[in-house]
Amino acid sequence: MRVVLIGGSGHVGTYLVPRLVEAGHEVLVISRGQRAPYQPHGAWNAVRQISMDREAEEAAGTFGQRVRELHPDVVIDMICFTLPSARQLVEALHGQVQHFLHCGTIWVHGPSVQVPTTEEQPRRPFGDYGVQKAEIEAYLLNEARRNGFPATILHPGHIVGPGWVPVNPAGHFNPQVFTDLAQGNEVALPHLGLETVHHVHADDVAQAFLQAMANRSCAVGESFHVVSPAAVTLRGYAEVVASWFGKQARLRFLPWEEWSATVSPREAEITWEHIAHSPNCSIAKAQRMLGYQPRYSSFQAVYEALQWLIANGSVQV
Repeated sequence: MRVVLIGGSGHVGTYLVPRLVEAGHEVLVISRGQRAPYQPHGAWNAVRQISMDREAEEAAGTFGQRVRELHPDVVIDMICFTLPSARQLVEALHGQVQHFLHCGTIWVHGPSVQVPTTEEQPRRPFGDYGVQKAEIEAYLLNEARRNGFPATILHPGHIVGPGWVPVNPAGHFNPQVFTDLAQGNEVALPHLGLETVHHVHADDVAQAFLQAMANRSCAVGESFHVVSPAAVTLRGYAEVVASWFGKQARLRFLPWEEWSATVSPREAEITWEHIAHSPNCSIAKAQRMLGYQPRYSSFQAVYEALQWLIANGSVQV
């Protein structure tokens, strides 16, 4: 099939494009620039890359039309963040595609009530990103179930892999936390370190998209969590990372007001977003309906990314 991938040069696209090519699909990648993928792969030589500024095209009302003119069988949208953006694309593609896959986020869920959180639990998102993604999900599911638009939504967790910094045990992205754990230095965590984060390797997200395409009849009109088999607590995460370097984690636990004063305002903001969500999501539905089988646990995914950070000098051991 002809697959148009919107935003294909990012984390997930690095792994999704080779999977699509190896599965025999014709792949067209729309991106604003010509950034290289995080990991090189010969499959990219078979890809047609199209430079397009989505924001500018949407403002002109032409983005959906330009995608339709590529005559796709399948469209995978990795970078849709507002309801008007989704609506413009759906209206242009209605009746023109066999399958439309949207990359959502587990942050369509707000605070957990019963864990692991399933896709059926009511949406109570907070924060602009989560709220808008939940609006997009509701719109796409309505279009699929009432109007026959072939939409599927996949909700990844904290995507991780070689080439970028994963969410660390303090809930933000400063690689110094990994350095401190590797060297046996003290690391401060907010509260008791019992809030959770839920990672997923980018290749497992890519796998889920392929599985959704292969199981289209089950996937259309549904949303699925795409995460590792289990979330991890900040405290447990720190202890495991330290153990990789033969260290015992030296942890200090501080009330939020004290802890947030030990980091930059931006790091405090990022950590608050993570611990206020404390995601812990079930993958049972994706396993049952799509055959999704993540290759990586949260720790295995982080370990691979950490080896890249060490090799590139971002983490000092």
